[in-house]
Amino acid sequence: MSNSVMDAEANVATKKGSNGAPKMLRKKAMSAPKALNEAYQYQKPSSFSRGMRLDIKGITILMISGTASVGEKGETVHPGDFGAQTRRAYQNVTDLLKSEGATWKDVVRTTCYLRDIERDYEQFNLIRTKFFEEQGLEVLPASTGIQAILCWPSLLFEMEAMAIFETPGAAESQDGK
Repeated sequence: MSNSVMDAEANVATKKGSNGAPKMLRKKAMSAPKALNEAYQYQKPSSFSRGMRLDIKGITILMISGTASVGEKGETVHPGDFGAQTRRAYQNVTDLLKSEGATWKDVVRTTCYLRDIERDYEQFNLIRTKFFEEQGLEVLPASTGIQAILCWPSLLFEMEAMAIFETPGAAESQDGK
């Protein structure tokens, strides 16, 4: 898959609004190439976007795919070190959020996958708690922790995230200003 395909934006007409004009949904693939590579660049390419940005009626929704301790060349970063992998995954998600003008204060949900939840959950929870404190979160995102076999044996942690925020400039454009 080429970068031009990944950079493409799509407008999809949905139901008609009260004025008869179609309502529009804007979709855009997310990326943070300085932090982690694109899945289609793996030695064995994988067909997914790092995340998807949806702009709907002045609201932006970011849906971040499962993100692990992966580097800009597609390599596992910190093999065998659960704590370091967890912190790197949080940093990768932070970079993806930042690429779309969002922060952890916009995150409403995370789903966290641990290879060995019985062994690693306590350490995970300590890291997550410290990270959220560092982000200054007053309201914590909804979250689910799941034990899972991850896509590579070297990965010990992976997470998905969803963020929602008002689209910058949307209120002005909807008011016709």
